[in-house]
Amino acid sequence: MRRYVLTGTPGAGKTSILRRLGGLGHEVVEEAATSVIAQAQARGEEQPWTQASFIDEIVALQRQRQLAATGPVQVFDRSPVCTHALATYSGWPVSPALTAELERITSERIYERQVLFVRNLGFCEPTAARRISFQESLAFEKIHEESYRAFGYELIDVSAGELAHRVAAVHSAISGPTP
Repeated sequence: MRRYVLTGTPGAGKTSILRRLGGLGHEVVEEAATSVIAQAQARGEEQPWTQASFIDEIVALQRQRQLAATGPVQVFDRSPVCTHALATYSGWPVSPALTAELERITSERIYERQVLFVRNLGFCEPTAARRISFQESLAFEKIHEESYRAFGYELIDVSAGELAHRVAAVHSAISGPTP
């Protein structure tokens, strides 16, 4: 089983790439933070990312989704290393749950050591779950890079550009050249 992480700054186009990869037959696993935010906002919490439990909720959902994935090649929109980057960016302590999950994914070699790093597109469009300026997203992108390198991952750049070219680059990296 090969598990790849697709990461990068908010608004870089990861979800669009992930959807196309799903259409090519790859098992894709959606980002947990967006789901945690959407569920909380549906309950009336306007800014769930300000809650102390936010990081641990993301960690729990990431683990649940990772354990549920069964395909021979899986592509994850973010990983616990991204959650580490989020905690760092937000100035929150790394919780015991996040520490335990980082230790698990490291010791069990859950994810491939090559991480597909989707580069920013030169802008960041706000959404209900993404309330970050482009300048802030660039700082967040740098923290993501630092976090992945600190945990021993190799970053494979997915350059800004046309969606089809980005999808082809990721598809090639995870399964060989496009037929």
